[in-house]
Amino acid sequence: MEDTAELVILDDLKSWITYEDENLLVVNKPGWLVCHPSKNGPLSSLVGACKIYTDLETLHLVSRLDRETSGVVILAKNKYYARKYQMAFQNRIVSKTYIALLEGDFIESCHVRKHLARDMESQVYVKQVVRKSNSSKMAETLFEPLTHRNNYSIVKVTPITGRKHQIRAHAKWMGYPVVGDKVYGSDDTLYLEFIEHGWTERLEKTLAMRRQALHAFKITFNFEDEEVSFIAPVPEDMEEFCLENMGVKINENLLLK
Repeated sequence: MEDTAELVILDDLKSWITYEDENLLVVNKPGWLVCHPSKNGPLSSLVGACKIYTDLETLHLVSRLDRETSGVVILAKNKYYARKYQMAFQNRIVSKTYIALLEGDFIESCHVRKHLARDMESQVYVKQVVRKSNSSKMAETLFEPLTHRNNYSIVKVTPITGRKHQIRAHAKWMGYPVVGDKVYGSDDTLYLEFIEHGWTERLEKTLAMRRQALHAFKITFNFEDEEVSFIAPVPEDMEEFCLENMGVKINENLLLK
């Protein structure tokens, strides 16, 4: 996580691109950057920076990620491909794979199928919690352990549904919160403090990472005539955390299984 006022450097943006043709732009979004345009100008968001890079007035955001989640983001350069890929989500012919660093020794696969609704006991308005209510929605997530060491775990996550914050909320419910999560970690007032004051000494002492260690590693579209996949390598901050705190290197071959 970087300073809230940080802007995209276009030369850096070029290094984030994992695929580009005349129709699509696929980017490995860093964890400090928002997808949608903000009041701080075009270089404060992924979409704004990509418009400058492509010299296009309009780009269509096919997939998106929360600010602190890194990984695959797909933008379409025209309406035809925007509709094609957006309809794939609507028709549920899309599969996603995330890599998460979780607190604790997560050693057995867990298929979570639990309703999520707003956490009425939290001051964080967007926070979700496992509970049933008139407004709750069923969320389904598969967690598969890859390795664990020193009370941390590297986990492959497959969201079956696409509910708000479902991976993080389900991880919290299991008792293995995502490393560095300000909302679904041990104290959600850390998020309020961060919004108000930015990165503080208390956050530095409390959180193992400066952002939530969740990465959208792979997305696959199962069209009738072809299967299309895009992959975003695990970012440096997560790799460094694993080396420094677990003594292991994230093995991309293992992630691709």
